[in-house]
Amino acid sequence: MTLVRPADGELAAFAPVDFGAFVRERGAHAPVMQPRMGMSDPAAMRAGLAATKRAAASTVGTITLDSYTRVGDLGAVTEALRQGIALNGYPIVSYPERQTAEVLAGLRGRDFPVQVRHGSPVPQAIFAALIRLRLNATEGGPVSYCLPYGRTPLADSVRNWEESVRRYAALREQGVEPHLETFGGCMLGQMCPPSELVAISVLEALFFHHHGVRSLSLSYAQQTNHEQDVEAVWALRRLAGELLPTENWHVVVYAYMGVYPSTPGGCYRVLGLAAELAARTGSERVIVKTVAESVRIPTVEENVAALEYAAEAADLGRTGTPRMPAGESQTYLEARALVEAVLELDPDPGRALVQAFRRGLLDIPYCLHPDNRGRASSYLDEAGRLCWADLGALPLRHLVRPAGARQVSSSGLLADLSYVRRKFDEECAVLPGGRGLPPEQQRRAIVSSR
Repeated sequence: MTLVRPADGELAAFAPVDFGAFVRERGAHAPVMQPRMGMSDPAAMRAGLAATKRAAASTVGTITLDSYTRVGDLGAVTEALRQGIALNGYPIVSYPERQTAEVLAGLRGRDFPVQVRHGSPVPQAIFAALIRLRLNATEGGPVSYCLPYGRTPLADSVRNWEESVRRYAALREQGVEPHLETFGGCMLGQMCPPSELVAISVLEALFFHHHGVRSLSLSYAQQTNHEQDVEAVWALRRLAGELLPTENWHVVVYAYMGVYPSTPGGCYRVLGLAAELAARTGSERVIVKTVAESVRIPTVEENVAALEYAAEAADLGRTGTPRMPAGESQTYLEARALVEAVLELDPDPGRALVQAFRRGLLDIPYCLHPDNRGRASSYLDEAGRLCWADLGALPLRHLVRPAGARQVSSSGLLADLSYVRRKFDEECAVLPGGRGLPPEQQRRAIVSSR
């Protein structure tokens, strides 16, 4: 594919659409679908964006960065590019600005904004590249891009993100509205009870706002029980409405990020339920996964198929206008208690987050980062709901019945980690068509099997 060269001065004059406002407007009618797509070859990356834009769904584009760029190993990026070795994402810091501008030229615009996805506790170089390119939508967070992925001290990650967010917020002075999405609702991908996912997502959004960003989205990753997920997303929406000092926010639902089903039918069923979760809760955006997730990096065609399938599943899953349930759910009460306990520590959200983890007021089950206490634990009950096995120092004892320091064995943990794969692959096996059930039958099965 021949890249389209932007005219001289086009990048400097380009004023991208407010990503958050775009998604809020489009997502008011049906969730906007988004892939997790990233290719190291510029022509392939452009082709992926173009295919996403053409998909039979309301979409936004994604440029996912490679793992070397995420950890700041730019020397490894240079060597891979020199040898022609494909990376697992787009090396935006290492390519000349003109190269990336050519990837975007004629594609991003008021009808198709593009978000950059990365995963770094040391994101300054990444943000600097985004600012130069006027790429005004990205995601992450000082906690969610630190604790699960490496050993960078949490206090360092908070300082790095403070610096980066303040610089990103300054785009507004150039007439560009920056957007940040919290990754806090996806901690470790699985086995973190929903109330803590909700709390960290809200806290990271407050951190972003504190440092100047006014266009926000809050994440929540699909877990192991659909009704518990519905309760959690409503809790997230309620807390965001109560605490965020801006109206320009929306919720993004991620398809399950843990051990994914190995059969096409199982994959489609999980993705369909994620799309339905968004539709039932009025969530404005969905991050999709494909049938190839458990075995390899998906192709562009597989990404487009997932986008279109999820859009149809969301349409089937919508039953009238979503309305927040009355009353305060257990998930909401727990999440609010966690948020309030953290915010009482310090008026600065970053310092409060560091203190909260130091004291164990936030504690991610099974997270091995040195700054995580590791005393809280969780398990799945018979219905697949995520429950607290041990609270550690979490400020929830007035809300959660002590589990008696329930012991979670290694075999029990492994069984819980594979619960979604096992459940959906087994369900798929008994449906007409078995393991290779085609998408159109899956769409009917998603509705009829509930």
